[in-house]
Amino acid sequence: MSTNSGRYVIVFAVTILVASEIFASRSLVAAATTVTALAKETHFHGIAVDPSDSSRVYLATHNGLYAIAPDGSADKISTTTDDFMGFTPHPADPAILYASGHPAGGGNLGFIASTDGGKSWAKLADGVGGPVDFHQMDVSAADPNVIYGVSGGLQRSGDGGRTWSIVGPAPEGLIDLAASGKDANTLYAATQGGLLKSTDGGASWTIAHVIKRPATMVEVTGQGDVYAFIFGTGLVRADDGEANWRLVSNDFGGAYVLHLAAGPKENGKLCAVTVNPETHGQTVVMSDDSGATWVSLGGN
Repeated sequence: MSTNSGRYVIVFAVTILVASEIFASRSLVAAATTVTALAKETHFHGIAVDPSDSSRVYLATHNGLYAIAPDGSADKISTTTDDFMGFTPHPADPAILYASGHPAGGGNLGFIASTDGGKSWAKLADGVGGPVDFHQMDVSAADPNVIYGVSGGLQRSGDGGRTWSIVGPAPEGLIDLAASGKDANTLYAATQGGLLKSTDGGASWTIAHVIKRPATMVEVTGQGDVYAFIFGTGLVRADDGEANWRLVSNDFGGAYVLHLAAGPKENGKLCAVTVNPETHGQTVVMSDDSGATWVSLGGN
């Protein structure tokens, strides 16, 4: 790794550490609020487009689940203020959402699910060595019964999250995890050392992108696109299963993308959570032209 690449790793590691300290405290946020207000009160851990309504965007936070709109308004969905550290929707059933993290009273949630669009939640399993706290997790669109999560190693469920087993160690410096939509045994990992890929369910990993700088997120869409953000390069895209990476955008004002979600491909909708590496402020941005231009919904 070059000196510059090493510097990126160090800077990013410090950024994540400081950001986690800044947002460690928990505060109650109003049920009806704005993205700008939320960015000052809580931490954003995940974002997803409602498969049944692309105008509805889920924002998983340190204080519960919200629905945000293009005008920047935010309405609380969940009846609890649990910390959703891990969050992902079911790839086929829009009523089902999955999460993990911490209850408002402390401890770990284990692997939990909602069958009413995020209003109420119930634990499906503790996971191996649990209750787990999956910070990285994803469901395979190729087989929705296959779910991956990271806690004490890389864990895999083959029955919709009811039972879990350890696959092996998670990649070093893991930041984000995404399951392929074509093959339930194919995974992508965004790490501090770059973007990785596994074709054997996480047992082994190979380099997925030639640039070995920190990859801050990776996301596989239902339309077969893989998106990743690489520090110093920008948001890149490839076809799932291929290595034909193309630059989508590097115009985020010096911020990096931490979470990304996509709506139906035909409407070109992308939503992302970006982080300013200097102030650690978070912003939600949206694009209606497949990432060519972005509009901020507020933040620090």
